Amino acid sequence: MVRVLVAESDPVEMLVVAGALRRQGFEVATADTAPAAVAAAAGVDLVVLGLCAPGLEVCTAIRTSGAVPIIGVAAPGSGVDVVAGLGAGLDAYLVRPVGVRELIARVDAILRRTLAGAADWDVVSCGPLRLDARTREVHRCGELVRVTRKEFDLLHLLAAEPDEVFTRREIMARVWGDEWAQSDRTIDTHVNSLRNKMGDPAVIRTIRGVGFRVGYRAMAAVGGRAAFTGS
Repeated sequence: MVRVLVAESDPVEMLVVAGALRRQGFEVATADTAPAAVAAAAGVDLVVLGLCAPGLEVCTAIRTSGAVPIIGVAAPGSGVDVVAGLGAGLDAYLVRPVGVRELIARVDAILRRTLAGAADWDVVSCGPLRLDARTREVHRCGELVRVTRKEFDLLHLLAAEPDEVFTRREIMARVWGDEWAQSDRTIDTHVNSLRNKMGDPAVIRTIRGVGFRVGYRAMAAVGGRAAFTGS
């Protein structure tokens, strides 16, 4: 199971962030002091770090002892210098109040880069689809379907959470790493290509005025996170 450390001195913020991550299937540890955060960071896959003083010093200490990715979170007007934070080793910076979906999008995007091939992220099954993150292969009804890297990332995102409708902005953030890009043509091109390759226009459904979701819905547990089967 993917392990995330929430290092936060504010107990309410810690409760909210840790709860959101646990509901997404992550194993969550918490730390409310700088020494505890530095010590616990050695045993996790990602750190969500509150940046009230001495947050940047904690970031530097964690980064000195290892390469675990760090997402910094700070309140508006907190005086935290974003440039200094990135220089101290932050992988991403979020401003409070942080939406749950935005936080999960950042966590997933970073872990997708750092945990490529990790067991908890290996296989997602959804209806007739089976996606293997280790080999980046897609099978439909047992037959291999050749897809591009971004097509795989897009289909994996949707298939792993079939009850979710993803906005274009969320898809750009989580698949392309740029939530501000002009997304319409890029996303539509990849969606149409996947529909054609799968031979099923319903494999990805367009939710008018909202975004996209995968066309299969049933759920089953696989590994440390949710995976999905059925139609």
